[in-house]
This record gives sequence, C-alpha cells and structure tokens, in this order.
Amino acid sequence: MATSHFLSANCVRRFACLAALWFCAAASAAGADSVRILTEEYPPYNYTDQGKITGLAYEVVEAVLKELKLHGDFQSLPWARAYETARSTPDVLIYSIGRTPERDKSFKWVGVIAPTNYYLFGRPDKAYDVDSLDAAKQYRIATVNEDVGEQFLVARGFVKGQNLQPSVRYEINYEKLRMERVDLWIMNELTASYLARQAGDDPAKTMVRVYRIPELSGEGYYMAFGKQTSDATVDKFRRALESLKESGRYEQLQRKWK
Repeated sequence: MATSHFLSANCVRRFACLAALWFCAAASAAGADSVRILTEEYPPYNYTDQGKITGLAYEVVEAVLKELKLHGDFQSLPWARAYETARSTPDVLIYSIGRTPERDKSFKWVGVIAPTNYYLFGRPDKAYDVDSLDAAKQYRIATVNEDVGEQFLVARGFVKGQNLQPSVRYEINYEKLRMERVDLWIMNELTASYLARQAGDDPAKTMVRVYRIPELSGEGYYMAFGKQTSDATVDKFRRALESLKESGRYEQLQRKWK
C-alpha cells in the first residue's frame, strides 16, 4: 500500500512537471508571435476611446502587424515613460515619434507612419514679435515632458521652468494657452486643431500660427525601436511598412483621418 502511494505521488509530480514545461513552451511560442508596443495619448494619431487605443498612427501600426502576422501588446503611457522604456529595452516598438538628430543615437527608425507640421501657436488677440526661433525665448511656451517639441527647444537653448512650461498631457497645454497661462504652444497642427475642437472651440478663432518650425515639419512621425533591438527585427518591420505603402493601403488610411 505504501509503495502504491509512493508511485501514485511520483506520477503526479511527473505530470505536474510535464504540464509546467508545456505551459512554458506555449507561453514562449505565444510571446514569439507578439510585440510590445508603447504610445501615448496624442489624438488624432494615437489615443484611447472607450478603453481601446485608436487613431491614424495606430491603424498604420496595426496594418504593419497584420502584414507580419504578429499580435501587438499595445500600452498607452505618459510620453517620458514610454520614451525611456523603448529607448532602453530591446524589442519594444514606440510610435508616434518624431525623428531628430538628438534621437538618432538612441533609436532605430522603421519608417514614417503619419504626416506632421509644427508651429508655435499663439492667441489671436495677442501681438507677437517672433521672426526667428531665438526671438521666441522671451515668451512662456507650453511643452510636454520629453516630447519632440520640448527636446528640440531645449537643444536650442530654451530652459524648462523658465521659458518652457512643461505638462504631462497635450490637452493641458491647449487650456494653458486659452487661459493665458502661457504665451505660446509648440505643437503639431493636426493635433492642435483636434484638441481645440474637442474642447468645443473653433481652432481658427482660438489659435494663430506664430512661427513655423521647419526642422520638425514635413517628413512626419515614425515608428521606431531602441538601439538594443536587432537590425533583423527593424528590417522586418521596415519591409512590412514599405509593402503597406506600395499596396496603397497606407494612403487610404491617411485619407480616412484627414
């Protein structure tokens, strides 16, 4: 009887070990078909609507994943956290991210996923004397922590806490401008107009383009991996994005959100 009990217990342990090994193998296989993807609340490019991430850039990234037959583990975080995580962690994709010389040392770029056009926006009832970027240093400018606009200005001599007034969310900066708590707001035109309309305003009546920033305009927002990600992974995503553009699907998505 004791021997029978020992054999039975031994079989149970062996079965449990085999089950654990199978579970680990299945989890590993599932992980191989998924990729961690970080973004932020930045409408209409990427934002959460009724608990689900959506937006122009999101739909492009999703289409790339379908091309690769991969599942995306999407997460929306404050930009500074998403940026640092993607910069320092292998195989983490980030979007929508602006490309600058300062960021080239930290990221490998998959490709452009959405257009962009950056301005310093001001109030229509206020006079501004800004004929160059340096001239804007006399004004208080709303930024978001570690976003491309803030990094661009800091690299050119602007100072956080002085002529730069950071926030953690873009809609806060629109309210700052509207309530005259700042003088200017550095922002992509499509997002600025979207946030004004979301607040119930006509952007043509509440904002004016004070100064265009050509260095941040034109090419567009990217999807990217940190430098620790292998070139093979980046190339795989790059080819999928190029295929999406060649098929015409990319242009269809751009027209949908204009």
